[in-house]
Amino acid sequence: MDPSLRSNGSNTRPAISAPNRAVGRSKVAGRVDRVLNTALAGERAAVLNATAAELLGDSQPVARLIEIALGRPGVGVIGHWMVQELFRRSNLYDELMNALVSSNPATRAAAARLCAAARMTDSVLWIGDLLDDPKPPVREAAVRSLGQLGGRRAVELLMASSERIPVYRLAIALARAASDVDIEALMRQPASERAAVVTVLACGLRRDVLRVSPLLGIAHDRRWPKRVRVAACKALATIGDRAGVGGLSRLAESDPDPVVKTAADRAHRRLVRRAVAK
Repeated sequence: MDPSLRSNGSNTRPAISAPNRAVGRSKVAGRVDRVLNTALAGERAAVLNATAAELLGDSQPVARLIEIALGRPGVGVIGHWMVQELFRRSNLYDELMNALVSSNPATRAAAARLCAAARMTDSVLWIGDLLDDPKPPVREAAVRSLGQLGGRRAVELLMASSERIPVYRLAIALARAASDVDIEALMRQPASERAAVVTVLACGLRRDVLRVSPLLGIAHDRRWPKRVRVAACKALATIGDRAGVGGLSRLAESDPDPVVKTAADRAHRRLVRRAVAK
């Protein structure tokens, strides 16, 4: 769900519409697309004539179609509810939820993909269990799905598994899942050094210019672990706001830690290049 539509906080990032690009269509995906459009147009009697097995067998294009449909301007939470009601009328909702505990790992991953695309928030806890799945593709699908579903519970599940998820993969999911309130809480009281690194990197990926000043403070504060300070420099470079140029320049010139100094110098040069390009 777009963070601005969540109930657990606000988000200062501009809304990003789903890209309008062609999606590879199977017969099932084409059927889903037609019925989705009908349901989102307000036809409450629409029914999807497809089985859960068909959707699970074609989960990637079907999930992408749902994501694009729900990402259209003006769809909002009412559109999410309409799609969930469509799945319930079509006897698909419960079957997709049940597929999350299938003995087949490909089915579990596909179910996570589809539940997240359809914004089935009832699936959050079940998908959270998949973060400990023995199969790497299922774990990866779970991380992506929780990022897509978003909300405080999804953020809590992701951060509780932070030691088992690659840092950059977790930062991408957190950037998508978290609200400003979540980010603020995580920055104020990180559970571990790794959690702090992930949160700082997520700030950069969100490109939130309001975080430039706190990130500069972290980068300059030698009480923070080196990895967190380096991550703050990278986040500032990713945000790309000119307000960070002076602080990064001073850090690159005077910090006694050569690793932090190098990170600040790289971030500073990147910001300067962007400023010149503009």
